[in-house]
Amino acid sequence: METVLILDFGAQYSQLIARRVREQNVYCEVKPCSISPDEIRELAPIGIILSGGPQSVYESVSLHVDPALFSLGIPVLGICYGCQLMAYSLGGTVAAATEATAREYGKTLTEFDTESAIFHGLPASSVTWMSHGDYISQVPDGFTVTAKTAVCPTAAMACPEKKLYGVQFHPEVQHTVQGSEILRRFLYSVCGASGDWTMADYGYPLHPRQRGGSVPLEARRRHRSGDEAQDHRRGIHPCV
Repeated sequence: METVLILDFGAQYSQLIARRVREQNVYCEVKPCSISPDEIRELAPIGIILSGGPQSVYESVSLHVDPALFSLGIPVLGICYGCQLMAYSLGGTVAAATEATAREYGKTLTEFDTESAIFHGLPASSVTWMSHGDYISQVPDGFTVTAKTAVCPTAAMACPEKKLYGVQFHPEVQHTVQGSEILRRFLYSVCGASGDWTMADYGYPLHPRQRGGSVPLEARRRHRSGDEAQDHRRGIHPCV
């Protein structure tokens, strides 16, 4: 079975990333970021997604991966912390942002390089959801900057030869207008997913939205879990 691995760095929305991948008819599993390259090889995923996280990659206590992960020949998409970790692990520079430089929170107008595989065919600019206190001030050798904002010089980066991509924003939340399309391009254009998997294959009935129908309010409430449910009770809705 074609599988995408989501490596969890303590992100608030790791399960939401998994949900968005499955909505694209691609099977995925969430794994701890401590998984080894040998374990990943054994699972033979078609792609890997590095989640966000609350830490700074340059802190001694921060969560990391074995850099060999980036040499497995498997497409990788880093999201927020995952993007910064990719840059840091491969020789780039991650720095603390300030209000005057690259610290961002909320809806942010972002410019895309539409020649990049994950932005191909999308509008040249769109709104993304940012939530970061650090930023990539220098991308690693072999990478190019593929998105930017008014204050963040590296809103996305890519090394297409190695199929390594990173986005500073959160494509999994609905406030990122083109988020689902960006994930879809990574899954299909970069990873080569066939898209022949459904939740029914997993032993669960399809969610009404996946069947093409409307989703009643009570069904939506029952479908929420974990951080999403907590956010819903607090009145925060970036992911629905």
